[in-house]
Amino acid sequence: MRVLSAAAVLLAGLLTGGCAAKDPFAGAQADAAAGAAASPTASPFVPEATATPAPAPDVAARPRIEGRYALAALERGVALRARPAGRVIRRLEARTEFGSHTVLSVTAQRPGWLQVLTPELPNHRRGWIPADAATLAGTDYEIRVDRSARRAALRRDGRTVLRFPVAVGRPGNETPLGRFAVTDKLRPHDPTSPYGCCAIALTGHQTKLEPGWPGGDRLAIHGTPATWTIGKAVSLGCMRADAAALKRLLRRVPLGAPVRIVA
Repeated sequence: MRVLSAAAVLLAGLLTGGCAAKDPFAGAQADAAAGAAASPTASPFVPEATATPAPAPDVAARPRIEGRYALAALERGVALRARPAGRVIRRLEARTEFGSHTVLSVTAQRPGWLQVLTPELPNHRRGWIPADAATLAGTDYEIRVDRSARRAALRRDGRTVLRFPVAVGRPGNETPLGRFAVTDKLRPHDPTSPYGCCAIALTGHQTKLEPGWPGGDRLAIHGTPATWTIGKAVSLGCMRADAAALKRLLRRVPLGAPVRIVA
């Protein structure tokens, strides 16, 4: 795992200034007594260095690319639209709020357009970007989480290559179901933080937070110093896993890979 330069760390902090005094992941503050809270002035994370996907043939000419799942790495900021050439609903930047390269999961394609998952939209809603704004690639990796069994699996080309237990949302704050995607692979600055060794941020949002909750609502699979909670329904929505499993995930799963959470 490569340590990023001081400039990259500073960039990540600047990009997350809008989350001041907030925990960006739902459920992580349940472990706050065991670790430091997020910094009020900078991101508590360093993004994992990742390679930009190699260029692929034009999407209009080749609707299927190598790998089961298409990925789109943004080359520039771009308008996110409700439908191809439709109204603009948000703007996406080439870097995420945590400083990672923005790599989106592609869920549909039209000539010159890509339908994508992004955390800028609510759960289960998708937007469209022009195909020429992104570099296309593919992956055979996906993460599947079985909420009732409290277990997760990393799958490659339909075959399970890693299984591990996870903590999930407690009754009343259940982890949302559906298809999401990996947006960031992160390491906390503070090794004693509530996130443990590392965190994999997802496009999803927790919609069942406590009234008045002051933190963020982004879903993640992250570590925890409270390892005895793994395999239980105790969080506010995030999934907690042990460090060994998370480090293997960080090495293998790419940004943009799909994450499916089932009942």
